[in-house]
Amino acid sequence: MTRQIRLLGLGLMVCFLVLFAQLNRLTVLGAAKLNENPSNTRDILRDFSQPRGSVSTADGVVIAQSVPSNDRFELQREYPQGPLFAHVTGYFSFTLGSSGVEKTYNDELAGRTLDLSFQDLSDLFVDKDRVGDLTLTLRADLQQIASDQLGDRQGSVVALDPRTGDILAMVSYPTYDPNLLANHDTAAATAVQQVLDADPEKPRLARTYQDRYFPGSTFKVVTSTAGILYGGVTADEPVYPVARQFTPENGAPIRNFGGSACGGALFQILRTSCNSAFAQMGVETGADAMIDASETFGFNRDVPIDLTDPARSNFPIDFENSDGFLAQSSIGQYEVAATPLQMAMVAGAVANTEGQVMTPHVLRDVRDPDGNIVDTYEPESWTTAMDRATAALMREAMRGVVDSGTATGLDVPGFDVGGKTGTAQLGTDPARSHAWVIGFAGPEGGDPTIAIAVIVEGQPGASEQTGGRVAAPIAQAVLAAYLAD
Repeated sequence: MTRQIRLLGLGLMVCFLVLFAQLNRLTVLGAAKLNENPSNTRDILRDFSQPRGSVSTADGVVIAQSVPSNDRFELQREYPQGPLFAHVTGYFSFTLGSSGVEKTYNDELAGRTLDLSFQDLSDLFVDKDRVGDLTLTLRADLQQIASDQLGDRQGSVVALDPRTGDILAMVSYPTYDPNLLANHDTAAATAVQQVLDADPEKPRLARTYQDRYFPGSTFKVVTSTAGILYGGVTADEPVYPVARQFTPENGAPIRNFGGSACGGALFQILRTSCNSAFAQMGVETGADAMIDASETFGFNRDVPIDLTDPARSNFPIDFENSDGFLAQSSIGQYEVAATPLQMAMVAGAVANTEGQVMTPHVLRDVRDPDGNIVDTYEPESWTTAMDRATAALMREAMRGVVDSGTATGLDVPGFDVGGKTGTAQLGTDPARSHAWVIGFAGPEGGDPTIAIAVIVEGQPGASEQTGGRVAAPIAQAVLAAYLAD
């Protein structure tokens, strides 16, 4: 009997330990994952009928606010600009949880930070609402221009300040109306969600920072940087042979678009986007150097943006001693994949005089209901992609692509503009490609003040001119509007 009691006690103890371990796994180790789950409405239940701060753009346009409601809740979350900022604001829904700025800055909007809760000693004894009003770095005028220029073509536009990491515009199409998901009618909101999620074009997906694409020839900016830093490349040397293709020792030939022949030193091959030369540059620079260079730009890293669920851009790290795969990767093919945000940061690193990739962010400041600033986002460097001299050389090279290369459509008269186009081929039957352009601009003789990336997906044809013809005019319109101020 005593033995049975001992066994029973031991069994109960084991059960208790298992239960204790599972509880800790869920509440400690799995807490972050549970909190980030959009279906977790615990915070929503707590906050839904409480006052909530507004969200405005840097130029004063309200893009999220709470208004009186005549249903079961006192307040209704409203998005006055509809789909225009949907992928940035996200939504605040009783049924579906929250996303975007509504999620990442929930405590500030609900007034639960210490800066908002107790601004002076008297607040300890006064019952009053202390919500936070957010001001973002995005500008409504640039957002609208980017959206109008992209139109109903599937793609993305990301513009940022390379000096601070401020995101100035972030547009993704297709998009959705967050008002429909914030609807207090549970059945109606769920029905909208189901329709959106059944759409093969994924309108709820923020393509700007949550989806990845072959970057094509825009990646040659990274390869150029790697060549300068690790491969002995200068403005004048080496002079790559004029050729129609480059054949690595153990891989398929890398051919130029249309079978054309090209070659020359750095500035010339960047202007013509010469596949054979950049494939050779990547192989001669070496796999380790190419990996290091890409990672200093932000590839293979979690992006610290203040929005939900950012995708990680990828540069392969195992080439299995294959120069063929390395050659393909050096021109933005094989397993290279980048978000539009990542490619805007590539342009931004060149534009930054210190060669730094600044931490990307959408928050400018948080204000109390009286309009007083209680918190401000402080810009900080995320990585350093290159030194000052390399950044200066790359800016000169990219200006040449706008002056007399494939990105002439990016030019804004009276300003210094640099860029790089790209065409990521998707197939040959029929021929389709992603049209890319990245670039930067600023006053003549001064430091660049804006960097940009544009992708227009699945365009007919597969010419190296596609990026300059399709994507560059979109970017140019945004750059021109920004520089006009």
